[in-house]
Amino acid sequence: MINILYLFTVYFIMNHIIENLINKRTLWQGRHTPSLEKAMQSGYPELDNQLGGGFPTQGVMELQTEIGIGEFRLLFPYLRSRHQEPRMLVYIAPPMMVNSEMLAAAKIDLDRVLIIQGSDDAENLWSAEQCLKSGCCHTVLSWQKALHTHQVKRLQLAAQKGDALQVLFRPQQACINPLPVTLSLKLSAQSEGIHVKVNKRKGNWEKPEFDLNMRTHWPELVPKRANNVLPFPNVRAI
Repeated sequence: MINILYLFTVYFIMNHIIENLINKRTLWQGRHTPSLEKAMQSGYPELDNQLGGGFPTQGVMELQTEIGIGEFRLLFPYLRSRHQEPRMLVYIAPPMMVNSEMLAAAKIDLDRVLIIQGSDDAENLWSAEQCLKSGCCHTVLSWQKALHTHQVKRLQLAAQKGDALQVLFRPQQACINPLPVTLSLKLSAQSEGIHVKVNKRKGNWEKPEFDLNMRTHWPELVPKRANNVLPFPNVRAI
């Protein structure tokens, strides 16, 4: 009788704990694998296939990457499509000068491009949060090194409120602990484009790594490999 009461008590307590975790959304159940509610094609069919439709249109997306390996070119087709909305594209603390000629050539309205350079990381994060939840911006691009879980959660809530996407560019050496992001991609340079590893995608399992060929969109930046193989002369035997 004691054993039955003990088991019943343990069962009741565990159910109560699990129910609380589910309600707080801190417990993931394997049988529940929902796809992203909204996704937009990235412009790269192979990447869309790996991501179940494309980049999210809402939430926080993390790109673990070094600067200048083509990480912005990866986003550019998506941003060009997203900018058809009557809302703004925001850069926060970009590490280099923004190429306005490239944006104009892609028919992105420069009057709806905002560049913010805060005095420190805290001010930049505050600016990102305000832009996201305002509803006036479709995408916010931020270059941020140090980030904590509670800060990313605030960005998630702001992005949901404003139906916007926060893109975080972060150096790989700063990405020690995983963050509660909607999508996390690890990027590295590759001869004809970018090598992509899907670290995390909301509501799904980890995907294999793959090389993404960017020649379709950027043929002038991805030169064809030179053929260094010379045919052996056909010499007749004497």
